[in-house]
Amino acid sequence: MSALDSSASSGALPAQRQVQHETSPPTLETLISHLVAAKRSLSSINHVWRANEIVTAARLTLEDSVVVSARTGFLRGGLNNQLRLLYNVRAEVEEISLRGRSEFAGALKSLDAADARLRKTLGLLRETIVHASFRPEGEQPKSLHDFVDERGVEELHSTLKNSIDRTNTAQAELDSSNHAFDDELQSIKQALGTYRATTKLASSRGSVSSSGSQSGSSSSLSSLSSMPSMVHSLEMHAQEMANLLESLVRHFDLCVTAVKHTEGGGAAAQSITGDMPAEVMGSHPGPGPNIEEDINANLNAPLDPLSDSEYREMVNVIINDAAEAEDVVMEIQDRIGEMESVLETLTVQRDSFAAIYNATKEVFAHLSSLASTRLPGYIAQAHAFTAVWNDEHDRIKSGLADLSDLSSLYDGFLDAYDGLIIEVARRRHVRHRVEKILRDARNKLDVLYEEDVHARETFRVEQGDFLPSDIWPGLSREPMRVEFCRISGGLLKGVLDSDQGQGPQPDKGGQDQPEPSHTHGDTSSSSGEVIPDLPKSLVEQALARLKSKRQSVLGQQA
Repeated sequence: MSALDSSASSGALPAQRQVQHETSPPTLETLISHLVAAKRSLSSINHVWRANEIVTAARLTLEDSVVVSARTGFLRGGLNNQLRLLYNVRAEVEEISLRGRSEFAGALKSLDAADARLRKTLGLLRETIVHASFRPEGEQPKSLHDFVDERGVEELHSTLKNSIDRTNTAQAELDSSNHAFDDELQSIKQALGTYRATTKLASSRGSVSSSGSQSGSSSSLSSLSSMPSMVHSLEMHAQEMANLLESLVRHFDLCVTAVKHTEGGGAAAQSITGDMPAEVMGSHPGPGPNIEEDINANLNAPLDPLSDSEYREMVNVIINDAAEAEDVVMEIQDRIGEMESVLETLTVQRDSFAAIYNATKEVFAHLSSLASTRLPGYIAQAHAFTAVWNDEHDRIKSGLADLSDLSSLYDGFLDAYDGLIIEVARRRHVRHRVEKILRDARNKLDVLYEEDVHARETFRVEQGDFLPSDIWPGLSREPMRVEFCRISGGLLKGVLDSDQGQGPQPDKGGQDQPEPSHTHGDTSSSSGEVIPDLPKSLVEQALARLKSKRQSVLGQQA
């Protein structure tokens, strides 16, 4: 068009224009109808006002979105760090629990094995009956177990049980704390799920709202980078709408001028323009010249004389522009519709940022509350378990060593009893050898004695009459006789009286017992030493047990 095209925004009507002169000037009614239509088109100023409001709102929306996005980014960075730290703490606490549980299970396994060995040894002591030859006559049968005191074993079991109970209690408290910690993590996971759902929903809403105005470019709307260009497009729309409104005002002014220069049109122009809408006569809503000043200046300005050619040219311009005025109004309406759609998209995007920020802030607040109130307790519980386990672990290790020592002691008692049987057999064998030597010596001495007596008697008979009796007093004496005296053995070298009876915790029945005058299956000698007479089978069994244990030890060493 002419005055209504984009060149009208320069502020003046085109000077060079090809005008098709009408054969006859239009009537006043025609010009008035154009003036009324031009006046009606000025109602588009409402859209221009709205465009100004939209631009202002869009700028505020952009500012809010930038602030909220910056806050969300800051919180998200802190959120990621806190989540990483939180899961690292949970992993450390779980590692403490697993390591303690593993060490505790290993200690219990070792304790069970050591206790089983001890109980097996004690069972063997109960099954091993001391041979009656070792005990006083008339005494009730006793087992090796009767010579040990199990109070030490019971006290050791009690100490170990207390350590195990304290460790179990500490482990249960840590497990309870870890379960509460896991509940906290589950709650945080739910909050994160809500956060992700909110983010996804917000992004999907932004995509839907922008599909019409952004050609389906949802990815650009999901970020802040698209918003400045959208605000800039709104500013361009507002500027262009102001220019289009200015062209409508110029068309209206031209219509007023034409009506006034038409005979009888002054009063009509005054009547038509006298009730201009207040919004049209108000302050200018946006960029460009002041519309109120333009309209008032034209309405109140005195009429300049026009030549017929100038009048006809002005009328032709009005007629040509009148055909395009409706298109200008439609363009303004289209642009304001587009601006409303873009503003809606911006608003939805801002609300999406706000929703994401609120969801992020909720998760962050949950994490902050956990870190400041309950997390120190979970960490302290792990430290408490570690302290308890370290103390009890030392006690359990000490108790394990004591169990092993007791097992070794009682095993040694069993081996010593077998050794005692073999030692008794050895001593009896030595006694038999001594007795045999004594018998042989006795026989030989008796033979020598008889030979000596016979020789002396023969000498006396043959030579006695020739020798004076007082030549040697011993001439008539019998030979000497040799007798063996059995002397009771004393204590072995290095053995004190206080060492007698020392063994693996003997009970009162095995202490301070007087040496028996005699035992079953043996006779007392003049020396007072009594060596029990043990069955051969008993000695063979003891020897077999000792040999089997030696082979087992050699096998383990190999």
